[in-house]
Amino acid sequence: MSEAAVAKGAEQALQYTTFYLDKLFFGVETVKVQEVLRYQQMTPVPLAATVVKGLINLRGQIVPAVDLRRRLGLKERPAGELPQNVVVRSDEGAVSMLVDEIGDVIEVNDELYEPPPENVPEKVRDLIRGVYKLPGKLLMVLASEKALHFESEP
Repeated sequence: MSEAAVAKGAEQALQYTTFYLDKLFFGVETVKVQEVLRYQQMTPVPLAATVVKGLINLRGQIVPAVDLRRRLGLKERPAGELPQNVVVRSDEGAVSMLVDEIGDVIEVNDELYEPPPENVPEKVRDLIRGVYKLPGKLLMVLASEKALHFESEP
């Protein structure tokens, strides 16, 4: 393979930090991820939107924790199972996305990419950028800026 072909392939490869929610495989662009953490104690926030599980203290920085299961309309996490944190940077600062299990950082090629299927409910489709067909599974790319932006409930 020529150097130009190798360089072109490298330009098309993207890195995603992966995680699981209700046995579904998701990823966010690694450049947006600040860090991943095991369960952190949360302080509830009165009158917050139902997707905001609470606030965590991240080395002195107060970070809101958004339950992605609730945000995506998935069933509640089973009792006794503690979420893990994928802390991402947003325009408003750091936000923790609560996930079931943290995966790996993987590199995927644009050739495997497809837009979100039309049969996915619109509410969820708006939060998914697209899908990568990987051997034995699908990687759904979360539009983190949309997933972390929501209207407060009355």
